[in-house]
Amino acid sequence: MNLVELRPLAEKLFADVRELSFDGVGVTRESYGPGETATADYLRDFARSEGLVRTSDRAANVVFSLPDAPVDRPSVWIGSHIDSVPQGGNFDGLAGVVAGLLCQVALRRQGVSPAVPIQTIAFRGEESAWFGKAYMGSGALFGKLGAEDLALRQRSTGECLADCMKHSGADIEAVRAQDVLIDKAAVKAYIELHIEQGPVMVARQLPLAVVSGIRGNVRHNRIECLGDAQHSGVVPRWLRHDAVFAVSDLVMRLDAHWRALLERGTDLVVTVGVLQTDPAEHSISRIPGQVGFSLEARSKSTDTLEAFYQLVQAEVSAIARERGVSFRFDRRLLSEPATMDERLCALLSQACADQGAAYEVLPSGAGHDAALFANAGIPSAMLFIRNQNGSHNPHESMDLDDFMLGVQALSVAASRIA
Repeated sequence: MNLVELRPLAEKLFADVRELSFDGVGVTRESYGPGETATADYLRDFARSEGLVRTSDRAANVVFSLPDAPVDRPSVWIGSHIDSVPQGGNFDGLAGVVAGLLCQVALRRQGVSPAVPIQTIAFRGEESAWFGKAYMGSGALFGKLGAEDLALRQRSTGECLADCMKHSGADIEAVRAQDVLIDKAAVKAYIELHIEQGPVMVARQLPLAVVSGIRGNVRHNRIECLGDAQHSGVVPRWLRHDAVFAVSDLVMRLDAHWRALLERGTDLVVTVGVLQTDPAEHSISRIPGQVGFSLEARSKSTDTLEAFYQLVQAEVSAIARERGVSFRFDRRLLSEPATMDERLCALLSQACADQGAAYEVLPSGAGHDAALFANAGIPSAMLFIRNQNGSHNPHESMDLDDFMLGVQALSVAASRIA
């Protein structure tokens, strides 16, 4: 099946969704919020115009099917997410949903009924930026959203996740009960096309890459260091309880541990993405008495994550004693690493080779909905598309030639799943 003639349609879909979610800088599609909902509605209208069947599952994710697809036969699911970070890029997540829809449109226009049905799923709430929790739409399907998750507050509006999901059409009582909302036996395989969110493929001049596995993470959205706020000119060092110096000490110690682990060949990345004093009270002449910060570690190994987390706890205890401060942690969040299915990876690799595309097999440092499917025992795979300028910023720049090459490879691989 040649999908090259669908390139103008792909350009239109990306352009239209960008226009409806443009925020003046980048795109903003809030998880279970207006931007994401507008995108879901637009894609429903597009699918209707192409004769596809549109439904919503009990977590308010949008599912697209061919009209003659047998309901009693396991399907290949092609999907990704439709939300974005604030002032983000247009291709993160959306590329995978558009890819699945193009595969279905090609089948529909050619009158082909695949032996294994293909469904496209547009997940809601994959990004952690809005509620401090990732994989909300896919996680709800597997019964992984608990009461504490549903009580999380949206960063801008303060609404709780439960209310936002309910307003979007989710069966919130089933989600709250942690019912499994998916028949895993009905999913023969899950494949996700996604832009690479780092620089490796651009540096290696690879239009496509097959993903071997996905890093997991352990994180705290909010840690508070509590010291003693005093006048900066009158308190000597030995009597200070400075929250900024304490947190800085912690960050530098964790960086030293990280460097040592990397030298031993350990897979690990560590990030403090938020670090701030209270703007309502901080001053250049005030010793900071309180600092809030986030902490995240990612690795392909659960054991590595746990070992590093224990290092964090040990250093926190030591710094608290040495500097006379205390640390207060919010809930620890953990996403398990995932390994992609070898057979599906081989199918994707062969499909890339059949297109004459240069490709490699690479791990994913970022998290994706595919991780939940893989860890639920569903054969899963991912295909990366080269992307300039990284991701989670307005400057994502995926080349449409690379994208259509990836869609073609995705379509070929899906057609070979038996």
